[in-house]
Amino acid sequence: MRYVKLKKEKIKEFLLALQDYGELYAPIKVSEKYFDFRKITNEQVDEVVLDYNRTLRPPRRFFFPEKEVLFTFNSKKVEMYENKEAFTSEPVVLFGVHACDIVGLRIMDSRFIDDQPDPYYRARREKGIIIGISCLPDEYCFCNVRRAEFVDSGFDLFLSEVEDGYVIRVGSVKGHKIIDATENLYVEVTKKDSDDLTAFDVKKSKMFTVSGNWDSLRYTLELNDEHPVIWMRESEKCLGCGNCTITCPTCRCYDVKDYPNLDGETGVRVRIWDSCQFREHGLVAGGHNFRPTKESRFKNRYMCKNAYCKEVTTAYCVGCGRCTYFCPAGINYKQNLIEIRGGI
Repeated sequence: MRYVKLKKEKIKEFLLALQDYGELYAPIKVSEKYFDFRKITNEQVDEVVLDYNRTLRPPRRFFFPEKEVLFTFNSKKVEMYENKEAFTSEPVVLFGVHACDIVGLRIMDSRFIDDQPDPYYRARREKGIIIGISCLPDEYCFCNVRRAEFVDSGFDLFLSEVEDGYVIRVGSVKGHKIIDATENLYVEVTKKDSDDLTAFDVKKSKMFTVSGNWDSLRYTLELNDEHPVIWMRESEKCLGCGNCTITCPTCRCYDVKDYPNLDGETGVRVRIWDSCQFREHGLVAGGHNFRPTKESRFKNRYMCKNAYCKEVTTAYCVGCGRCTYFCPAGINYKQNLIEIRGGI
């Protein structure tokens, strides 16, 4: 793997250079507590935050939009016209993506590219550029027990913090081309930088509040399907708002709806995000609902997120902490999993 070093005083110049490769999005502070990936112009480069904890919305939205037109149709001519936006839009350069979110994107790839190829998602992903950055955990993080605190694939460039800058790992052909085109920004990596990286990793590992391996958690959840306390107690708190799934970096449920025009002949088919926490999610023909209660929907999310993604060899939950941090009902997903595991 190729390594170069970017000094801190060169960050702004680096960000400006990235705009040559597409629409640049990076984390900025949007309120007292929250950060989000927003489009960055020349005037906003100074607003980019490098040491944020988590963004309000996950990176998947850039490749799997909250709402998109799949195609337009004409019932009289029996014709449909593919939406070309995904194929013709500007590439997205996503800067400052944490390791857990990069794993999340790889999980999304496993469903929208490896499993059932989706042309819209694939077109955006193939054009996109992912630039990761190292981070330190807070009390909501548990990516370490999900094996998502470090990545060696799924990115084009990855910035790891050292004392006076960032060591950049190059992870793709696109990444090599960016480094080659901006080589005047970098210096060689030194032994001191290598020692700093090791010290950073040691510091990071000590900051996590849980340890071990949670790979077997899916079996524990299945065996506690009738847990005498947790499912009823926690689902009673739940508002059914779906915020946990909307902020999740790996949730992929969607609904498809047709919207006819007033002429009665033409219209559009639209795909929108859905949530397993919505009552309507389980409705099928005849009015039957295969998850009629809030408890059944709540339990399903825990089972789904902790299932095994064989393509990425980890759980569908990457331990980012968003579902707890942004839950308006104060449901602590991480603590609930600890309780189900027996307090370990």
